[in-house]
Amino acid sequence: MEVQTKTRGMVTVDDSRVLDFPKGLFGFEEYHRYALIEAEYEPFFWLQSLDEVGLAFLLVDPFLIVNDYELDIDDKMLGDIGVASPADVYVWSVVTVPADGGPVTANLQGPLVINRKTRQALQVILSDSKWTIKHNILKALQTRGN
Repeated sequence: MEVQTKTRGMVTVDDSRVLDFPKGLFGFEEYHRYALIEAEYEPFFWLQSLDEVGLAFLLVDPFLIVNDYELDIDDKMLGDIGVASPADVYVWSVVTVPADGGPVTANLQGPLVINRKTRQALQVILSDSKWTIKHNILKALQTRGN
């Protein structure tokens, strides 16, 4: 399908990359359909709203940033998007790139969980205070290399 994007103009997206967030994202509950699109720079992706061209989120795989990242998510919540096994999901973190040149951060406390099979998705809030909403990506990658 053809998708008008915020950052790349019109792009072709395979139907397997179209996701449904039945409850929306926090702060954006009225938007449910998104496309997962490769960003210009690896390992980032865009989560582009199919309902609002001006709404797109930069994403990164949190496991690339943090070795010991873990999610403790209620089974009922996962059941809401049809997850039967941990192997059914993949996880993304929303990235913030501040306009003032501050550190690029990932929201590790509010990851996106996507069912690979049904393409249903949700955003969760993790109760573990170890994970923050502004995890410095560059600092984490430098630490990870040591």
